[in-house]
Amino acid sequence: MPYAFTEQGVAMLSGILRSEKAINMNIAIMRAFVDVRKIILKQNNLNEQLLEIKERLGEHDVQLNELYDAMDNLLDEKIAQLKWKDRERIGFKIKE
Repeated sequence: MPYAFTEQGVAMLSGILRSEKAINMNIAIMRAFVDVRKIILKQNNLNEQLLEIKERLGEHDVQLNELYDAMDNLLDEKIAQLKWKDRERIGFKIKE
């Protein structure tokens, strides 16, 4: 097992050691623990943000596919209308 102090161990050590150097080192170590905690919290927040972005992109893909399908349907209808207008007429023709 490695020899290391936890944050609580460093706090307890400050009650025993009384030299100026020990107090300054204790403060520096406690600040390091605080900074590490902040980094871990930011990392978790970034992971949550990445998951949210991935979900949104997935939703956007679905929505874009729906749009493409709707546009294809509109184009098919327009082509059908043009074919209907351009069909060969049968029956009586009126002379003008």
